[in-house]
Amino acid sequence: MTPQTVIHIGRQAVQTVLMTSAPMLIAALVVGLIISIFQAATQINEQTMTFIPKIVAVFITLLIFGPWIMDILVTFTTGIITQIATVGQ
Repeated sequence: MTPQTVIHIGRQAVQTVLMTSAPMLIAALVVGLIISIFQAATQINEQTMTFIPKIVAVFITLLIFGPWIMDILVTFTTGIITQIATVGQ
């Protein structure tokens, strides 16, 4: 296994992690921003108020994007297994 192969696999792994986690992180960011604006407008400074809406938003996003995330993970895993099989020959 050459250093270029290892770097390529590492780059693919980081890209896969970013792609699969992005929808949930963006949903949590948007919900957090909306709640922060609401808290600033109403002068409510309750720190725990953001947890439940963020958790719900992440869960709903996971339900919506779950099949897409699984497809990406299966494709990545299949590619890694294929690369391992071809390197062994």
